[in-house]
Amino acid sequence: MDVDLKLMIFFEEVYKTGNVSKAAANIGVTQPSVSIGLARLRKHFNDPLFVRTSRGMEATPYADEIIKPIREAIALLRSTLGRKIVFEPLTSKRKFRIAMTDISQIVMLPALMTHLKRAAPSVRIEILHITPDIPRILESGDADLGIGFMPQLAAGFYQQTLFEQAFVCVVRKGHPRVGSKLSLPQFLAEAHIEVYTPGTGHHPLLERALKKQRIERRIALSVPNYLGIGLIVYNTDMLVIAPRRLADILANENDVRIVPCTVKLPSYQVKQHWHERYLSDPANMWLRSTVAQLFSK
Repeated sequence: MDVDLKLMIFFEEVYKTGNVSKAAANIGVTQPSVSIGLARLRKHFNDPLFVRTSRGMEATPYADEIIKPIREAIALLRSTLGRKIVFEPLTSKRKFRIAMTDISQIVMLPALMTHLKRAAPSVRIEILHITPDIPRILESGDADLGIGFMPQLAAGFYQQTLFEQAFVCVVRKGHPRVGSKLSLPQFLAEAHIEVYTPGTGHHPLLERALKKQRIERRIALSVPNYLGIGLIVYNTDMLVIAPRRLADILANENDVRIVPCTVKLPSYQVKQHWHERYLSDPANMWLRSTVAQLFSK
């Protein structure tokens, strides 16, 4: 249909004023624009719509018939186009789905939930595992946000760096062979815990760095995440390589300590990622802003 909102507004104003010039002035357009618009409407409806009389432009019976639905349509469109979505965290019951690495769950989730208890008490958080399918999960809307080290999301997604992570070694206090320093022979001789974290770039980054230096660890245990790693280190003489922020938490909550790694290992950036579909959503904008305020350093 070759009829737009502008023509409907022309029709309503002429109906109200009974004068094309007054209608044009009220709308803020030229008189010829209104006249051309009325001509298009007359052709579309196959009706004169308005006729000149001594009292001005008077509506035809058909114009009287359609003015009500036209006004309702204009009101509906104005209401819809003028509506602004507002997110009120204090009253919202919104559920956010956040895909997080296990490291981010340990390092970030407690502080986030403590903050939400005050700022958004009725908001619900659902945590999803990071998997190789994370690009599709964010694109489909199954997750609002992805947080962690996920280089596979470098292209095609919006991202914001939160903080830098470096690797350190963690051993139990009272380890019989490892003191405040760790020599390369000790590093090679000790039994290691390998954390291979599927779905993230953490493990491949570490393995590439070790392989480049031709360093092969003596792996005694392989686990898919860092959950419970503190207790394992505390109860054994095994060594684990961990991101520094996580290691600080492990050292604070378990009887373990941090030792600088003797081998050169790269650092990496922890970021929050989101798809374009949520770029301007007020609720997601608030969530991203909250995460950035809490963890950007």
